[in-house]
Amino acid sequence: MISRKAANEAYVWIWLPGATQPVVAGLISRDGDRFLFNYGRSYLDRSDAIPIYEPELPLMRGIIPPKAGLTLASALRDAAPDAWGRRVILNRLTATGIKDADIAALDELTYLLESGSDRIGGLDFQESPTEYISRIGKTASLEELMNAAAMVESGVPLTPDLDQALFHGSSLGGARPKAMIEDGGRKFIAKFSSSTDTYNIVKAECVAMRLAAEVGLHVAPVHFRHAAGKDVILIERFDRLKAGNGWQRRLMVSALTLFGLDEMMARYASYEDFSDIVRQRFDEPEATLRELFSRLVFNIICGNTDDHARNHAAFWNGKTLKLTPAYDICPQYRTGNEATQAMLIIGENRMSNLATCLEAAPKFLLDKTEATEIITQQLEIVCMRWTGICDEVALSEVDRLLFWGRMFLNPFIFEGSPEAISRLAQTKQEIN
Repeated sequence: MISRKAANEAYVWIWLPGATQPVVAGLISRDGDRFLFNYGRSYLDRSDAIPIYEPELPLMRGIIPPKAGLTLASALRDAAPDAWGRRVILNRLTATGIKDADIAALDELTYLLESGSDRIGGLDFQESPTEYISRIGKTASLEELMNAAAMVESGVPLTPDLDQALFHGSSLGGARPKAMIEDGGRKFIAKFSSSTDTYNIVKAECVAMRLAAEVGLHVAPVHFRHAAGKDVILIERFDRLKAGNGWQRRLMVSALTLFGLDEMMARYASYEDFSDIVRQRFDEPEATLRELFSRLVFNIICGNTDDHARNHAAFWNGKTLKLTPAYDICPQYRTGNEATQAMLIIGENRMSNLATCLEAAPKFLLDKTEATEIITQQLEIVCMRWTGICDEVALSEVDRLLFWGRMFLNPFIFEGSPEAISRLAQTKQEIN
């Protein structure tokens, strides 16, 4: 039984660039199955007002309905919790825990209002247009947070203290257990192992993120911890800037928002279209295209086929876009060799091999020689740094044998590649 009546409206508060306190920007109101948005007059009168995201929510008077096919503006939906946060919220709003609770039991507006305030990006949602009340959970140790996450997975109701501690991270995206932590003037997202894991996903992600940094990608810093007998990866938040006694928040939009798609249409998202948007709207488009191509290559090298459009994002300053650091690079287990990426790469081709990357290279303003150099350099560095980084996280021999050649550098990635790339498959066989 859900203990909260569905809301009909919510006020959107925004952190403007450089600000450490939010101001009210507008109102979301229910219209049947859709949610309309309307900027407040006081916000439109501000000299420093910026659109929440343009072209979707331009600065204008009057009601702005969601685009065709959407129930809520995608830039607002980006700030809503995904699967894990929704499970946390359902746990606290039900009289008893529900292990397999239907996250569709609540609507978007309720999830926006019931999730923690320290959400990704620079928005929050309130019941009042004049008083901002931050929904911040209690501080807790990693051990306490991991125990709370395990209870939510099992459908066990939390104690009030644990509920408040885990609630802090309820606004985060993704499906895996996680929480928010602040330490030493920095903020982190802590990702925990899950009872349903069939392999050490935490260590797999940590190794991949560390290797991504080694090959030169712009990635969020990560730290590996082992607490209460479990593994934890701490990912440093890049959407927060410490400023005096407060925090500045950076507005962000997902690639799904850039594409103008919802989750049901995400299968049509493509790197090819992403490259077009970068050329038209991003700061430093040439460098950004090279970075985006390099991320695609590394996703294939490490076996991260979960590169869907919510796992790419851009900072928004009211005028232009800038690619955020890479995050959520997590190798996916597969039983065979052939695999596909979550996003299309070129045309209707989403095959997870390096030959497909070479075919797409011109869309990233790279010729074949430049693209081949990026690929071979990444392969060489991954081979060179593999053992050292596995040692850093104490990866077992069993997991090394499982990851290497199955997720990382799977034989399928070399199919159809020129000799300059395929010859490195032999180097791969000499590792481990």
